[in-house]
Amino acid sequence: MTAVDTNIIVRLLTRDEIEQYHASRALFETEEIYIADTVILETEWVLRFAYEFEPKEICDSLRKLFGLPNVWLSNEFAVAQAITWHEAGLDFADAFHLALSQNQPTLKTFDVKFIKLAKDLSACRVEKPYDS
Repeated sequence: MTAVDTNIIVRLLTRDEIEQYHASRALFETEEIYIADTVILETEWVLRFAYEFEPKEICDSLRKLFGLPNVWLSNEFAVAQAITWHEAGLDFADAFHLALSQNQPTLKTFDVKFIKLAKDLSACRVEKPYDS
């Protein structure tokens, strides 16, 4: 199995550097591919910030990529849940943090928007670290 870095995925999805796109595609066509959680987070950020992808474009691209039979993720369920929650309005990183925290009773944050949007999404409550 071959682990890939963010730039491999970004080249594959954006095709902005044709030589690197072909090399990335060849990897995905010939290897069993492992994608780390950190690479997924960084890929979403790069697509959103540097390439100005909209959330729907990002989610569609990631779903197609992660649906390939030779692609392996550490937390397939959490990634799928994060994509769904991102489509519903949560920031992708926040959605991923919440999806990975499902076995915890709470996820503490100062992010009021995250708290509001995450309400009733999960058994893991998103809340401030103090009452106010």
